[in-house]
Amino acid sequence: MNSASLRTISYKRYEDAAREDRSAPRVCVKIPAIMRPSGSSGYSVIVRNLSLSGVACEALMGMAAGTQVRLTLPGLMAIQAKVIWKDCNIVGCAFSTMLNPVALQNILTRFPA
Repeated sequence: MNSASLRTISYKRYEDAAREDRSAPRVCVKIPAIMRPSGSSGYSVIVRNLSLSGVACEALMGMAAGTQVRLTLPGLMAIQAKVIWKDCNIVGCAFSTMLNPVALQNILTRFPA
């Protein structure tokens, strides 16, 4: 194995991770949160899966792919994200900046899978 294959790569943006096919593993959860599309008021959603790079939420309000949102998880500041896909009442979002692994672990401790 060469040294290039042993190095650790740190990504700050989801697009960088996705381009390298290194998106983070998802954890199935059920976490109440608030989602606020740009220029709109926030509303309640249920986070169904969560990773360092994104989230899938049950959202009664439909949003088109490309919509910029702010997601507020319990105990965290709002996280900037972009809707990537929509399927009925489920939306998949990519975080603009990947979650800190410690923050993710704290959320998963409070809301076990």
